Amino acid sequence: VQLQASGGGLVQAGGSLRLSCAVSGRTFSSYVMGWFRQAPGKEREFVAAISWSDDSPYYGDSAKGRFTISRDIAKNTVYLQMNSLKPEDTALYYCAADVHPDYGLQYEANYRYWGQGTQVTVSS
Repeated sequence: VQLQASGGGLVQAGGSLRLSCAVSGRTFSSYVMGWFRQAPGKEREFVAAISWSDDSPYYGDSAKGRFTISRDIAKNTVYLQMNSLKPEDTALYYCAADVHPDYGLQYEANYRYWGQGTQVTVSS
């Protein structure tokens, strides 16, 4: 499985960005796709995940109410729409994938496949 993240950039506080993660390499019906982020000097943090089969979304506390995860099966792409961005959202954002676990979607150890990361910088 190969993941290619894109869409990061520099945006002012209150602005929006949409991240994309293009997936290739195998079929994904049983997979979950996740977004994580890591700010300088901090641990990697769960942002959101989506079940490839039934489109069920899951959000970390930092994303609830502001971010929306979605997927396009035809394009094999997962999106993270980020609205009302804050300076504390500044981080390197990674997409990840693996077979949908029974629990623990928020744990990076449950994801074997990772993209290269895309930088999001929010200025105040």
